[in-house]
Amino acid sequence: MLGSLSIRDVVLIEKLDLGFDCGLSVFTGETGAGKSILLDSLSLALGARADSALVRHGAPQLSVIAEFDPPAGHPARTLLAEQDIDVDGVPLLLRRVVSADGRSKAYVNDQPVSVGLLRKVGDELVEIHGQFESHGLLDTATHRPVLDAFAGLSDSLTGLWAGWRAAAKARQTAEDTLKQARAEEESLRHAHDELAALAPKAGEDAELANTRTLLQHGEKLVEAMNAAQAALNGRGEVESSLRSAQRTLERVAERAGGKLDPVIAALDRAACETAEAVGLLERASADIDLDPGRLDKVEERLFALRAAARKHATEVDALAALKDDLARRLAALDGGGGDLARLARAEQAARAAYVEAARALSRARSEAAGRLDAAVAAELAPLKLDRARFTTRVAPLDEQAWGPQGLDGVEFMVSTNPGAPPAPLGKVASGGELSRFMLALKVVLAKTSPTPTIVFDEVDSGIGGAVAAAVGDRLARLGADLQVLVVTHSPQVAARGRNHYRVAKRETDPGKVLTSVDCLPPEERREEIARMLAGENVTDQARAAADSLMAG
Repeated sequence: MLGSLSIRDVVLIEKLDLGFDCGLSVFTGETGAGKSILLDSLSLALGARADSALVRHGAPQLSVIAEFDPPAGHPARTLLAEQDIDVDGVPLLLRRVVSADGRSKAYVNDQPVSVGLLRKVGDELVEIHGQFESHGLLDTATHRPVLDAFAGLSDSLTGLWAGWRAAAKARQTAEDTLKQARAEEESLRHAHDELAALAPKAGEDAELANTRTLLQHGEKLVEAMNAAQAALNGRGEVESSLRSAQRTLERVAERAGGKLDPVIAALDRAACETAEAVGLLERASADIDLDPGRLDKVEERLFALRAAARKHATEVDALAALKDDLARRLAALDGGGGDLARLARAEQAARAAYVEAARALSRARSEAAGRLDAAVAAELAPLKLDRARFTTRVAPLDEQAWGPQGLDGVEFMVSTNPGAPPAPLGKVASGGELSRFMLALKVVLAKTSPTPTIVFDEVDSGIGGAVAAAVGDRLARLGADLQVLVVTHSPQVAARGRNHYRVAKRETDPGKVLTSVDCLPPEERREEIARMLAGENVTDQARAAADSLMAG
């Protein structure tokens, strides 16, 4: 609820700090005293459009701060958390500053925010219904959730809606993919057949490049290897010489006391390594093919692979994987019709589940609409709206407008004259009628309202006597569940207030008039209600009548 309101330099208000309590608070005062300034100030803090004309003459700027302390999880706190503004566990201070040149700034807990965000937060905290301003229930977007809250209906369709949309997206994605693949089928098959004929293998590029290098330098390599073989196998072969030296030393080794053993072992290793080197050299020499035709074939294969890699913008070693991927895509294309049919069946099943649950919700809404209409009708007659008819219209939406809230559009309609067709609430009722319609609705919906504070500006306009008493009674009942602020000229309404504020203009200095607001104690409250009854000259009879109203 609204905890306090601090106003600086707004029209006739120089400095004003007001504290508020729960229940019904009434604001009274002579016409022109400045009651509308209070509402304008509160509206500014809630994100209303700024007007530099509201800045007090001679002041550089105005400032308004409204303090609220909604419970954890309240939509206002959630909205701010979504904007990364941490307000967990602390009151909300909504501040608006407007300079004399028309510039406007908005803050929440001293963090700068856009006026748009301030307005959204304000809409979650306060509803204002007045002669020239009304929101909340006049916004048709609120009617469906209001009816659901009245009926105690939960968000049972959210999961089913999400499941249907996911199934529809999967089907659409598969359909688009298949369509694209079919459009590319000819090029896919050509690319696959081309790669299949080429039959690339992983690692083939490096192997062919090495072979090409070897063949390009074959003559020089053969010449060098022949020379090496000649050196190893010429007169006095190296291996024979090593073995001869080994045998010579072995014959005298026993007499050397072990000193020759390492030498003999080294000669043995050298002979073995030499024999292995000769064998490897012979095989390497035999592997070198000096046939120019083989070099041509290797180069042709290598260039073909590299050309294919450039064509497909990939590496040579990736061509084999690309060929396999193309084969998979073609296989999916061949079997795509079956997959698409399976996904379409899944989508239809998800849709059917959603529609079945949504139709059950629609039936519950229609039943609840009848109960809501009856409850509101019971409130209209005492409010001098007995000729009016309130109707909650639950109408089916086109399928493209369906959503997680179901198949229905909900709108509150009224007919103010017998025989007249129902029309949207805000387009038929006007002035005090509209405020009384809202009062009737709010009384019925009080226990389900997410908005903790409601403001009525002159809800008693054009009425008096028993009707004004009925308005006061309903405002008091509404105040049992919500914080209600009322600007009134009716003593019957003022008498039902839990808190009473008197708004007055005072001349503080010669030629300087300012608006003041006083929270009245019981005796002054009695006198104010008597003034409202009797006018300027308050009589004992008026005071007695005030006592009677306050006791009622």
